[in-house]
Amino acid sequence: MIIGVPKEIKDHEFRVSLTPDGVRMLCASGHTVWVEPSAGEGSGFADEEYQKAGARLAGSKAQLFQEAELILKVKEPLPSEYGLFRPRQILFTYLHLAASAELTRALVEARVTAIAYETTEQNGALPMLRPMSEIAGRMAVQVGARYLERSQGGRGVLLGAVPGVESATVVILGAGVVGSAATRIAVGMGAQVTVINQDLSRLHYLDDLYRGRIVTLAANQSWIDRAVENGDLVIGAVLVRGARAPKLVSQSVVSRMKRGSVIVDVSVDQGGCFETTRPTTHSDPVYQVNGVLHYCVANMPGIVPRTSTLALTNATLPFIVRMASAGAEKAIRSDPGLRSGVNVADGKVTCKAVADAHGLRYEPLA
Repeated sequence: MIIGVPKEIKDHEFRVSLTPDGVRMLCASGHTVWVEPSAGEGSGFADEEYQKAGARLAGSKAQLFQEAELILKVKEPLPSEYGLFRPRQILFTYLHLAASAELTRALVEARVTAIAYETTEQNGALPMLRPMSEIAGRMAVQVGARYLERSQGGRGVLLGAVPGVESATVVILGAGVVGSAATRIAVGMGAQVTVINQDLSRLHYLDDLYRGRIVTLAANQSWIDRAVENGDLVIGAVLVRGARAPKLVSQSVVSRMKRGSVIVDVSVDQGGCFETTRPTTHSDPVYQVNGVLHYCVANMPGIVPRTSTLALTNATLPFIVRMASAGAEKAIRSDPGLRSGVNVADGKVTCKAVADAHGLRYEPLA
């Protein structure tokens, strides 16, 4: 199979979809890998490393898309890339299509087979979403702590405070991978932590793990509202597989939060769980609503690219090898987990959550 690794073009996105070691493994199995020049530079991988591993350097992004049967990316294609796709080409990346009708329609019109990392399953889990969720969850607390500083527009409170002074209150909406990772860091920094989740078994697990060090609450709307209003840092960590995130926090509740408090909405990829959420970038990461800072960057792990790229390749490479060796169509037919990752195929929306989000016709994968 011919595989293409383009350079990411999203703002401050320094990850790359394949490491030189991954290229070496694929080339050793007889596959051809095209890499766009400087694609791995942001993650610390030079073009020479890819060439030594057996990759060919493309003359341009257009040439790479023209040559490759399988396109490997980290983030969703941007408008300048839509016209580069051709029918029956395979795209393997984070897509988050429920949050973007424009991209969904572009992929449908291009008649590509678009496989989303975030809905591809393995033994009921989401192996390619997990590592980036762990990173984003850990980053959410350190980012929130920074924006709580007065010089950044925050309340001027230290998460862990000092003896004799009350520590900051961190409220985490969701107890999945993101929420659990955020809890770990927030507890370690000495904050008062409240975790809210719908699945009580997750709350039991966290309560046992932290031995009463955190407050756990069932996802009751009145409790959510009260906790958010009293929080210094509120982290949105809500996930509904493949679908838009539910709006758990209204604009009215945000208006009653403390001035200078901070919201970090990690679920912004799927539309966000606050009514006041809108996507931001690393170049312009925050905005204020009613005096509350909102950090809603959709590619948080992109600024720790070395860690993120290595973790991502660990998760994606087994699936890439399977598709390259068996052929994408055969691999999809034989692997239910990979099949669950197919969001768009041959001009059809094959993920029900995506179709429902945009009022499009859902057609199950044949």
